[in-house]
Amino acid sequence: MKKYNFDEIIDRKGTDCIKYDATEKFWRIKDAFPMWVADMDFKTPDFIINALKKRLEHEILGYGFKSERHFTSIKNWLEKRHNFNVKTDQISSSPGVVTGFSMAIQQFTNPGDEIIVQPPVYFPFFKTIKNADRKVVYNPLKISEGKITMDFADLEKKISSKTQMILLCNPHNPGGRAWTLQELQQLDELAQKHNLLVISDEIHADILLNGNKFYSYASVSEYAAQNSIIFGAPSKTFNIAGLSTSFVIAKNPEILKKYNKILELNHLAKGNVLGNIALTAAYENGSEWLDQLIEYLEGNLDYLTNFFQENMPEVKVYRPDASFLVWLDFNQWGLSPAELKNFFFKQAKIIINPGFIFGPGGEGFMRLNFALPRKKLEWALEKIYETIKQFKAHPSI
Repeated sequence: MKKYNFDEIIDRKGTDCIKYDATEKFWRIKDAFPMWVADMDFKTPDFIINALKKRLEHEILGYGFKSERHFTSIKNWLEKRHNFNVKTDQISSSPGVVTGFSMAIQQFTNPGDEIIVQPPVYFPFFKTIKNADRKVVYNPLKISEGKITMDFADLEKKISSKTQMILLCNPHNPGGRAWTLQELQQLDELAQKHNLLVISDEIHADILLNGNKFYSYASVSEYAAQNSIIFGAPSKTFNIAGLSTSFVIAKNPEILKKYNKILELNHLAKGNVLGNIALTAAYENGSEWLDQLIEYLEGNLDYLTNFFQENMPEVKVYRPDASFLVWLDFNQWGLSPAELKNFFFKQAKIIINPGFIFGPGGEGFMRLNFALPRKKLEWALEKIYETIKQFKAHPSI
């Protein structure tokens, strides 16, 4: 078995990547270390790069299509990694997950309809709803016994005759929860009761940490299977977010037909030649690499958790069940959301996502990406610690 090197430090500057090359443009901060964009600082696996190189030996990059091998690789991966059985005629595509649920919102709801989201959550959820002239309804998550959970009592109160859809994030971003089967069943009961369509973003499903399990919402019940659209991708798992590799699953043929209609209307069905190659290579060859990645990420998460416990115990670390993103509660520092952001951006010069951008309940939190070589993680955490010590000694700086 090949041993992959996740300690290798790679200079990403000058590659037109958002995380490094657009940090100053986005945040107006110079010379800061980026830990915000949800991609990894590890090499894309060699079996994907080699597949792309082989394809590029044929020097025509014309129109392509998704072959039967493409669909088979998705089906086999989902069955092997998640015990989730899907048929070819239940699979479609999208350039990206956000693009996909944007099209679903446009196709399955009307202007003025209500769509439920569970903040703090990935911020394009509510931006997309608002931009489509639909109404965002917040069903905030809650903390119960130190754990992020859904608030089902509040959810039922928020459902009205205008509510048509729930946007589910599973595993959750930024909270890191891989929702349990019981939690998804409770959500399904309410969806059935009120005849709601569930749109489930499952892009982080593969990166399961510390033995946690993932259940696709569509596997919960027959109702869930027939009244949901699932969005997934190999992009987070294999660090190929720039290749437009998202896939869509709808087990209800009428729902899939209606989704495909808007996909074709926007001329987005074909994907791109290299993205198709990358997906197939990832799902046919990626199991060993992913297992090693997860082991490395678990080590990073353990280091991070221990570092905060030993040096900044007032910071609550919500260890993720899945993903390479960790949700950190800095509320005991007593800083306002703006002050907390300024501390990281202008003083520590570490760019991590301010919690308030994820909606209600995110105030006082920050989201940190720990998918990077251990030495870089160690350096960044030390920088935060040394800066907060200086800040506490001289709070006016």
